[in-house]
Amino acid sequence: MRLETFAATASPPAEARAAALRAVVDTIGVALAGSVEPAARIVRRVIRADGPCIVFGGTAGAGTGDAALANGTAAHALDYDDMCFVSLAHPSAPLVMSAWAAAESANAAGRALLDAYVVGFEIEGRLGRAMNPRHYRRGWHCTSTLGTIGSAAACARLFRLDEAQTMHALAIAASSASGLKENFGTMVKPLHAGLSARSAVLAAELARAGMTASAAAIDGPQGFLAAFDSESPSLDAVVGDLGTRWEILDTGITVKLYPSCAATHPMLDALIGLQERERFAADDVERIDVGVDAVTPTVLIYDRPASGLEGKFSLPFCAAAAVVNRSVGIETFEESQLREPRIASLQSRVNMSVDDTLDRSAPPLTQARVKVVLKNGKALTADANGARGYPERPATDDQLKTKFKSCATRVMSSVQAHEALTALRNLDAVTVSDVSAALARVRVSTP
Repeated sequence: MRLETFAATASPPAEARAAALRAVVDTIGVALAGSVEPAARIVRRVIRADGPCIVFGGTAGAGTGDAALANGTAAHALDYDDMCFVSLAHPSAPLVMSAWAAAESANAAGRALLDAYVVGFEIEGRLGRAMNPRHYRRGWHCTSTLGTIGSAAACARLFRLDEAQTMHALAIAASSASGLKENFGTMVKPLHAGLSARSAVLAAELARAGMTASAAAIDGPQGFLAAFDSESPSLDAVVGDLGTRWEILDTGITVKLYPSCAATHPMLDALIGLQERERFAADDVERIDVGVDAVTPTVLIYDRPASGLEGKFSLPFCAAAAVVNRSVGIETFEESQLREPRIASLQSRVNMSVDDTLDRSAPPLTQARVKVVLKNGKALTADANGARGYPERPATDDQLKTKFKSCATRVMSSVQAHEALTALRNLDAVTVSDVSAALARVRVSTP
């Protein structure tokens, strides 16, 4: 099945919509928390704050594309948004925020938004299966590259484009996609999600207005797959089960329970669990050795981070902070933590290396082998295969509720956070604009 046919005609099952709703709620929660971060504030200063679409964490609305840009950036600002280890992307930041703005513009039902999310997620998953890991290893940020195309499919669906128009929207999106991993650990990484969301909206709007593009823009000899260094030169092997097998149900969405790069999560889970069992303190540790897969060092690129954003992509810092504080949260990546003497001392004794004995059949970024050597000579070890929040160990409803409220209360009271959560969980039964109106009544207080 061709991508545009699937995007325009697919009928996602109820279980897929339920998974999409959880993703939407989680993503808006992290967007509220991320809205006070510098990258999100800068974008809000630049966009035209005048329009019908909600800007989460803001006090004014914006046009469709500008709202997608602002909200996509906020959703990724803390690196707390979800992951998919097939697309190697953060799918929901651009998908939810482009689709939300498009749904408001089209006065679409919440159920239509959830169907559109599923459609976009499935297309990203198929692109990921064809293109990764080569595409990701090359230096491309899949949240932005694959995310632009998946999000354009979601917007095309919400604008009710026909198959031909949807094909043009995907082709336009393919020429808009970009995003470099070299910008990890800077404000530009969350901007990638915002740019992806805005480009997706624009691609669908242009296609709706009559702009045409090449039917071979994705899989042609000089198309997206070829230009972006795809593992496979064709989509033929991955699109045959579109509409019959659902990636969102089979491989699922990874919900983040730590606001750092997903590549740190297996190590963090293993290390925190080891500390809880063995009850050692930071002062007891001589060194920490962490074995990882070959892709992880291309993502965790900061040995000695100089900012909180860089800290999210630093295995030594995350490991040291986890042992010193016995937890990892939003506050872990405040600038003061980078200067904390105990963390600084321990991170100099954390070593990361590629471990060729890890399971090579596992998706990249999901494996870790941790060894803690204590000053008394005792060695403690733990292996990690994924982490809490991964599809095999999904976040519970209580964990999701706790995460949402901890994020939302960065900008609103606990009572207001409860009201926001209630409105979002009812999305399937109302229009998107109804939920936006309910959220707009929740007064946001920016610190």
